Amino acid sequence: MPEHAPSAAERTVGLEDKSFPAALVGRPISELDAPLSTFSTPLLVLDAAAMTHNLEVMARWTGERGLELMPHGKTTMAPVLWRRQLEAGCTGITVATGWQADLALRAGVPTVQLANACTDPALLRRLAEHLAEHPEQELVCWADSLATIDLLERELPAGSRLGVLVELGADGARTGAREESTALEIAERVTASEVLVLRGASGYEGAIAHDRSPAALAAVSAYCERLAALAQQLDALVEGETWVTAGGSAYFDLVADAFAPLRGMRRILRSGAYIVHDSGFYRGISPLDTTRDIAESEALLPGMRAYARVVSMPEPGLALLDAGKRDVPYDEGLPVPLAVAGELGGPERELDGEITALNDQHAFLRHTGELAIGEVVTLGLSHPCTAFDKWRLIPVADAATGTVHEAVETFF
Repeated sequence: MPEHAPSAAERTVGLEDKSFPAALVGRPISELDAPLSTFSTPLLVLDAAAMTHNLEVMARWTGERGLELMPHGKTTMAPVLWRRQLEAGCTGITVATGWQADLALRAGVPTVQLANACTDPALLRRLAEHLAEHPEQELVCWADSLATIDLLERELPAGSRLGVLVELGADGARTGAREESTALEIAERVTASEVLVLRGASGYEGAIAHDRSPAALAAVSAYCERLAALAQQLDALVEGETWVTAGGSAYFDLVADAFAPLRGMRRILRSGAYIVHDSGFYRGISPLDTTRDIAESEALLPGMRAYARVVSMPEPGLALLDAGKRDVPYDEGLPVPLAVAGELGGPERELDGEITALNDQHAFLRHTGELAIGEVVTLGLSHPCTAFDKWRLIPVADAATGTVHEAVETFF
């Protein structure tokens, strides 16, 4: 766990932890035993069995294809979940900022990939200092310009050993060198550096498309093939095994196909959302969802849900719930009503409705059928990355019994 944060064994529930019952205050978060019915709404809950299932599915899927997995830790920012991913066979954790990299290193992650350029001098020196004190750990960051290399060499102290992956981009996408010729120039500069070590090539295909239409799949595949070709070009410049990495949580099947011919390289996926999957965006786009006509045993399952209570029914067919933008994600689709119950964790019945809008603390539920003030609606969620960041402490429930035995602390 992070040196500057309490461990799971030390962290206890406090009155400031949203929606936790007062009866749990002072209890270690790894030693809880409380029914869901004692929690308040709104509430985000993780499904223990679904997370275990998803860890096993992804470990099996990558293992069968000879791929490594360094899942994106920014999805959860929860070191206790990172540890479970590492125990399931992941070879490292990926992060998105220098601060996140510092947290991951201090959490004891052996290999941290920073899928971004770090250009903050103070953070660079802090990271270099940690690596000097912990030679057993490795940090590898991305670079997409010669100017980035100039800054790294200027700010890193002598004796640093920062790994670098040259990032390939695409026109209209996000970061990354737009031309292979630029990527090669960057690689050659890194090989001449006294503080940088060339590791290979990297990229992010998820910025190229947003669905699984034929045009989108063709565009993503073409980009992944370009990245694979760049890795082959860089292979002669890299000392040791060359890294080639891509793969968000939407198109990792296409990445696997493009990387398959690259023998003798470390072929690394970074998919992070898989641990809890979702009921929205990733369910519609992931190659491992049950909608892809695959068996449930081979598919990722939704491992997060929210509960919200009916607080107002101001007109027929409209109910206002007590969960809003500060509680549930909405950037990749609004929550999906799944069921309704008289009390939190109680017997559920079907609900025919749709969330049409969110305010800061309210959800607008358009529905047919019977609802009553105080009833609890179960919500499927879309996009894990913007679900976890709204909660500092998240209960993990046994779906079969409705009992919470632990909670996950996040660091955003």
